[in-house]
Amino acid sequence: MKLNRCLIAAAVFALSVPAVQAGEKDLSEMAREIAHKGLIADTHIDVPYRLEHKWEDVSGHTHGGDFDYQRARDGGLDVPFMSIYTPAEAEEAGTSYQLANKLIDGVEALVGRAPDKFTIVVTADEAEQAFKAGKMGLAMGMENGSPIDGKLENVGFFRERGISYIGLTHSLSNHLADSSYDEERKWNGLSDFGKEVIMEMNRQGIMVDVSHLSDEAFWDVLAVSKVPVIASHSSCRHFTPGFERNMSDEMIKAMAEKGGVIQINFGSSFVTEEAMKWFDQMDVARSAWLEEHGYSEDSKERSLFKEIYLEDNPFPFANMDDLVRHYNHVVELVGIEHVGIGSDFDGVGDSLPEGMKDVSFYPNLVEHLLRQEYSVEDIQGVMGDNLLRVWRATEEYSKKAVPGP
Repeated sequence: MKLNRCLIAAAVFALSVPAVQAGEKDLSEMAREIAHKGLIADTHIDVPYRLEHKWEDVSGHTHGGDFDYQRARDGGLDVPFMSIYTPAEAEEAGTSYQLANKLIDGVEALVGRAPDKFTIVVTADEAEQAFKAGKMGLAMGMENGSPIDGKLENVGFFRERGISYIGLTHSLSNHLADSSYDEERKWNGLSDFGKEVIMEMNRQGIMVDVSHLSDEAFWDVLAVSKVPVIASHSSCRHFTPGFERNMSDEMIKAMAEKGGVIQINFGSSFVTEEAMKWFDQMDVARSAWLEEHGYSEDSKERSLFKEIYLEDNPFPFANMDDLVRHYNHVVELVGIEHVGIGSDFDGVGDSLPEGMKDVSFYPNLVEHLLRQEYSVEDIQGVMGDNLLRVWRATEEYSKKAVPGP
């Protein structure tokens, strides 16, 4: 009965396809059909920074990386959020603002080279319009708020440049907030200026992203923001105890109470405790190896150690069952309306789960959700509708907000 209900629901959704009796279509084919008929939005794909280091023409097919147009189309991806990522160290170097603009220029150039395939989208309506027009809508989210550069007017500037969400920090605390990865908690949450930036983001219609924040900064965001927030690429701490980068059950519940959405990160270390601990153990082993050989932390030899370590310590890749457990957990906590897709493709290296190796694999996620008896309407929510709801709520507040200083 479980499989029959899934197939019938999928057939009803595919209005252009004649109704079928249960069992006439393979479940994977039904999943592919659903993935290609509904809008899929993925809120975190690190293409711009990947191309900054090694340019490839992602408007066709590439042999490297996790994203290109052909594979994205194969997977049914419609609205990839291009991550405008600046490394934490760029703040001290004073290069964040310049790099962010350069990466945005790169996204614009991609659209300029292939206007028949891509278009930039800044609002939820534009995302849906691009989908209906058969184009891939490139949205942009800023990972690390360092490019704000201490100037409140830069929030509006980056909105004009096309930024639709901002994650305040990355691997180190900055002038806006404390990072979950940083032992130094200079603000014990948000800085005073960080709170002003949140309010200005609300006024500008920019979604607030809580991924990478310390727990204290997360709670500050919920207290300050007048609109629902997103975690653009985080998973559930329930499965990775002690990993602050993921969200606790209490945080997920509080975010959902305000209408927010957690966009699940696909990286194996975000998905299973075993993979998370593998990286921790490798870090310890690498530090000992560097000390033993007299190499510094910034030496070229440091980057070679992972391959050496892998020879005797195979990486424990997560699988699709591990990944879907995160979706089930959020649904059990707060409901299907509060979970989506934030893969971190091109951002988590070669740690992606078996069955979810690049942007062509979204139908695999749909198939596994079908096997869990999620309805097509539920799956549409996960694929993009939940995110669109928060996006629209942010925009609606902006239309009514009193202009800032």
